[in-house]
Amino acid sequence: MSTQEWLVDRQAGVRAFHRRRPWVMDTVVAVAVVLFSISSLVEAPLRATIATLTLLPPLYWRRRQPFPAFLVTAATVLAQGWLGVEVGAGVVLLVMLFGVASRGSWRALAWACGVTVTLLVAEIYLFEEVLENRTVTLFLVLGTSMAAVASGVAVRTRRAYLIALEDRAARLEVEQHQRARLAVADERARVAREMHDLVGHHVSVIVGLADGGATLARSRDEQTAEPLRLIGETGRQALAELRRVLGVLRGEDADPQLSPQPGIEDLDRLLPSVRAAGLPVTYSTTGELDKLSRGVQLAVYRIVQEALTNTLKHAGLGAAANVTLTTSDGEVRVRVRDSGHGKPAAPSHGLLGMRERATMYGGVMTAGPADSGWLIDVVLKEPA
Repeated sequence: MSTQEWLVDRQAGVRAFHRRRPWVMDTVVAVAVVLFSISSLVEAPLRATIATLTLLPPLYWRRRQPFPAFLVTAATVLAQGWLGVEVGAGVVLLVMLFGVASRGSWRALAWACGVTVTLLVAEIYLFEEVLENRTVTLFLVLGTSMAAVASGVAVRTRRAYLIALEDRAARLEVEQHQRARLAVADERARVAREMHDLVGHHVSVIVGLADGGATLARSRDEQTAEPLRLIGETGRQALAELRRVLGVLRGEDADPQLSPQPGIEDLDRLLPSVRAAGLPVTYSTTGELDKLSRGVQLAVYRIVQEALTNTLKHAGLGAAANVTLTTSDGEVRVRVRDSGHGKPAAPSHGLLGMRERATMYGGVMTAGPADSGWLIDVVLKEPA
């Protein structure tokens, strides 16, 4: 560490100590005043004691009331000259003048300077009888007083500069945070536009083809009409959910015409579409599932939806699935079991999503091969 760095570090340490314990410096000055007044206390005990006791209290409240503390000290200076005692009031007056310059108003500083000049002139030309060159002495003490004023103004300027720097840093931090949020919003809007262009177009084509195929099959009285109708309905639901998600990415307000988030009752519309896709599904429930909170119901719906989607992808031909929902004592258990021979690819985003939903509601999830097929078992807890 260089000498300059050492000095800066020591200065910062002294400044921090002074901020924590300002009374220490005031006590040091008070002790110095008492030591300076010993000779006067011996020669004129009563007058020196009165002047000293009047001089000390302002040292401890000069930070809160700098100008009143200065006036009390100035009166003590005038009194010591009139009484003919030396109790160090001049040194304390410099401290008070520094305090007014660093903490008081500019008007108070102007008054303090005027009072100081008046006191010094009175002290030198009226109360001092043994001075040979009064003019030189006056200039010396005026220079010392102005040095105290200049030091106080420098401290005031530095304090204002630091406050301005802190305010500027705070504003820059806010502006940086706002710019980051705007950049995120722009990126989300860009992603939303790309998803709408890519996914929305293809799903719309699928829905149109499914509706056209369903109409043609119905006119020919073919059995494929119902599966095609379900494909079109599922595609329209996917488009509605896509628009809702894209609205969130764009930061748009929710459309009041959109349907609410799905719940357990919506499984009655989900399962027929899965069966139409070629996966036989049995469904059973136990307990009062309709009394679960909407958040838990949404989690249950998404878990069942994702589990059946995985079964469609990986179970293979001829597989069947069984969905069981059970609720009791503030918990709901979701079991989806299939009779296929496949398993989800690793890593599976669907399994990760189900696990995250289980963790969100303080539950656990297990997934793995069963006796024949694949089993997903999830336990969710109803929030208190």
